[in-house]
Amino acid sequence: MRNYEVGLLVRTDIGEEGLTALLEKVKTWIAESSGTVVKTDVWGRRRLAYTVRKQNEGLYVFISMEMPPAGEAALERNLRLSEPIMRYLVTRQEIVEAAPAAAAQA
Repeated sequence: MRNYEVGLLVRTDIGEEGLTALLEKVKTWIAESSGTVVKTDVWGRRRLAYTVRKQNEGLYVFISMEMPPAGEAALERNLRLSEPIMRYLVTRQEIVEAAPAAAAQA
């Protein structure tokens, strides 16, 4: 299992119930790929630096998860085909452990 983070940019006209339903759908896609959601962080509505799909604002959502590498392609396909999601980015998170020498100096 690897640690991933998904950043989503969602249309603002979806509404609060629509956003909740969309997040549940994304969590279902993650579960179907044998993954687990660690944390969901909703940043809310933000103004965009440039127009995306004729929208000047978007809802930012970040989901931290653990998933096998094979599930990443299926998740990206589902995110690409989802209409309310304007942009997405799946990144692999590296776990950094403190070096013993650095811990001894502290």
